Amino acid sequence: MASDLDRKFDGVLAHVIGPGGRLIIEQDEQGRAIVANFPSTLPMLLRTFCALNGPTEAVISGDERLTFADLDTWSERLAKALAARGIAKGDRVGIAMRNCPSWVISYVAALKAGAVVTLLNGWWQPSEMQHALQLTEPKLVIADEPRAARIARCEAKSFELVALAVEKPLEQALAQLLEAGEADLPEVAPDDDATILFTSGSTGGAKGAVSTHRSVTTGVYAYATGLMVLLGIMESEGRPPANPPRTLVNVPLFHVTGEVPVLLNSFVIGRGMVLMAKWDPAEAFRLIEKEKITYFVGVPAMSLELMTHPDRDKHDMSSLTDIAAGGAPRPISHVERLQKTFESAQPALGYGLTETNAVGCSNFWSNYADKPGSTGRAQKPFVEIAILGEGDRHLPPQERGEVGIRSAANFSGYWRDQQATAAAFTDDGYVRTGDIGYLDEDGYLFIVDRKKDIIIRGGENISAAEVEAACYGHPKVAEVSVFGAPDERLGEVPVAVVHGRDGLDEGALREFLEERVAAFKVPARFIFSDEPLPRLGTGKIDRVALKDRFAR
Repeated sequence: MASDLDRKFDGVLAHVIGPGGRLIIEQDEQGRAIVANFPSTLPMLLRTFCALNGPTEAVISGDERLTFADLDTWSERLAKALAARGIAKGDRVGIAMRNCPSWVISYVAALKAGAVVTLLNGWWQPSEMQHALQLTEPKLVIADEPRAARIARCEAKSFELVALAVEKPLEQALAQLLEAGEADLPEVAPDDDATILFTSGSTGGAKGAVSTHRSVTTGVYAYATGLMVLLGIMESEGRPPANPPRTLVNVPLFHVTGEVPVLLNSFVIGRGMVLMAKWDPAEAFRLIEKEKITYFVGVPAMSLELMTHPDRDKHDMSSLTDIAAGGAPRPISHVERLQKTFESAQPALGYGLTETNAVGCSNFWSNYADKPGSTGRAQKPFVEIAILGEGDRHLPPQERGEVGIRSAANFSGYWRDQQATAAAFTDDGYVRTGDIGYLDEDGYLFIVDRKKDIIIRGGENISAAEVEAACYGHPKVAEVSVFGAPDERLGEVPVAVVHGRDGLDEGALREFLEERVAAFKVPARFIFSDEPLPRLGTGKIDRVALKDRFAR
């Protein structure tokens, strides 16, 4: 039976997208919902909403404060400079920086220049960077100085690398890019490629998920629509927001959560963004109080640290109205605890993939309290959720199968990987998530397992196969199996069971891995076995048996 909040939500949504409503919804050629009266390309979206929200403070980073009008002006200058450097429509432009104003301007400018913006994981080590760069072949990579130093260690660089001093004021930070002069900008179409984001697959190296302008803008509007409806509910109940919208950007902008529901959605709804260079709960408290942050989103580990930090009661958190999570499962025990700790804020949870531009399901307010084990309902009217059984048959409520997501926000495919692209989609256009779940009678999705050997550590996807391959690079590793183990703070952490030779110890193996993979991929625990690891009848290492024995 639909909850009271669901009925209110559906009623206000019908007004927003119905006759005379703010949004005009049409169907694309595949029968998926799109917004017909909002811009369908990212350059037009950014220019339009920068104009509409011009005087509003958009980016706050230390002493630097930029309005949406400032972002439009700076990005227009840089876009023309990129064109003058020879960046043409369809060229890949890589960005590898910590969260900072230069990241935002570089991203917007590259889109305006018609480039395919390629978001490089700022935590990668040189070998991981090299894989992504060789795969996507960018013409230009814009990096901050620490990441530029890492990229410079890559072999066979065929791209221009520009290192920015991002700690300096914006004009100084961008100076060497702007000196190229100006050239005309191209027109882009909704079906042109816009972005490449990287996602770890179960088979190893990161794959590049490609999205068109239509896909990304639809993802943005899916989030903006949900917020329009919630605002309408609040106003109808006589409790409009006390403060203008502001979000703490504490997740990396190179992640789909940081890019779509946080960054791009903020342009549409006129929401200020307070940037954090790296996560620090004490600094988060200070910024929430000082800047009157209304919206907080991060992996569940972040909200847990806010709840348990000794500085929690030293700061005024009353401006917070929503504490959302995504990127990893939030333990049910956290939901009630959040409500008690932050009385003015309501918990929320989102579910989506890099391949869906973060679009999928959402659970919020009293619905989340009532069904804390669910990721929520599909984001109406844009998303269809199916539970896929044998032969991709759609299963009825309460039956378990692989979760599929269908929307116009879905990605186009994996860059230069036709086989993986074909495997990602069903014949009727659903993205296979690799998650096992079921729908209840109210349309709420519950995730119960994963098909793929992916470990999600604090929102970061880790391929067990990739970590195993890195371990095998050590000459003393004979056999290894990597799997995820439950962790109260991070959701999951990787654990490695190792059969080694000649006195291999944890310190030596850990040091070896830290030079080759990002820190979040290094196993939290190593378990050394004097005996060869157990094997299945097929000859493969029995990962399931090892996980059952050692995960807890």
